[in-house]
Amino acid sequence: MKLATYKDASRDGQLVVVSRDLSTAHYATGIANTLQQVLDDWRFMAPQLRDLSDLLNSGKARHAFPFDPAHCMAPLARAYQWVSGPAYASHVERLGRLPEAALLENPYAQPLLRQGGSDCFLGPHDDVRVDSETSGIDIEAQLAVITGDVPLGASSEQALDAVRLLVLASDLCLRGMGAVQGRPATAFGPVAVTPDEAGDAWRQGRLHLSLNTTWNGRKVGLCDAGAGMTFHFGQLVSQLCKNRPVRAGSIVGAGPVSHPDWSQGYHCIAEKRAVETLDHGTPKTRFMQPGDTLRLDMKAQNGQSLFGAIEQEIKPLD
Repeated sequence: MKLATYKDASRDGQLVVVSRDLSTAHYATGIANTLQQVLDDWRFMAPQLRDLSDLLNSGKARHAFPFDPAHCMAPLARAYQWVSGPAYASHVERLGRLPEAALLENPYAQPLLRQGGSDCFLGPHDDVRVDSETSGIDIEAQLAVITGDVPLGASSEQALDAVRLLVLASDLCLRGMGAVQGRPATAFGPVAVTPDEAGDAWRQGRLHLSLNTTWNGRKVGLCDAGAGMTFHFGQLVSQLCKNRPVRAGSIVGAGPVSHPDWSQGYHCIAEKRAVETLDHGTPKTRFMQPGDTLRLDMKAQNGQSLFGAIEQEIKPLD
């Protein structure tokens, strides 16, 4: 099933069920008001939402209405936590070893996770506001999962079983600022999907579909998100709960999608600039700036958008 959150007067919005082709939706009123409620009581509420999803996809839902991604908040408007880490070795290798890697004998032996801000997310069509003096606005297009409860010390297999939903994320990075200030609010695609919506493209904790990143109308990346993924989502979530349990409603991202084959393009400008520096001695590609637009989308095996698209414009604060 596919789930979205419509904007209303509340902080957390209103849960809706969305048809597989993203054409229609139906309020989940009577089952749950918010996605967090569903995650907290997944075994009871998810089957009811699946029944509604089946009705919607069959065209028999009585109160269906046209789905409009522009009315969406992030599927989880705020979350208990938002954590991501580079799951793609090619990304880490091109950018150079991360500072955290100096503490490890082998930085590829386990994921290096980073805690992000989860108190406020952007919807798929919300503008990104940055200070006019901000420099180094970078793309970090990635996939993420939303979990159920995961116990302390869970194995990667147990952690993978706790994955409830898949989401598309745009986690912009301000390279000219510090680690805390250098992260605007993360935007998420219109819908969160259960893994079965991806069919056999979802296997072994990886989503084997191509992520399409378009910058100012020009396609810059079309990478298979599963092929180059060093750590799968079960390993990422398991790493997170090594020293603490993970609660339902946690979001775990895999970092910018990357692939060893550079012909598939890029989903992070800093990665592109690193390759240019190696090849030419200096980077040629600029970072994003106010006025630029970004579009992220991923097609399912049937050719239809899986999550709906993220469409953003960078705008100054003033």
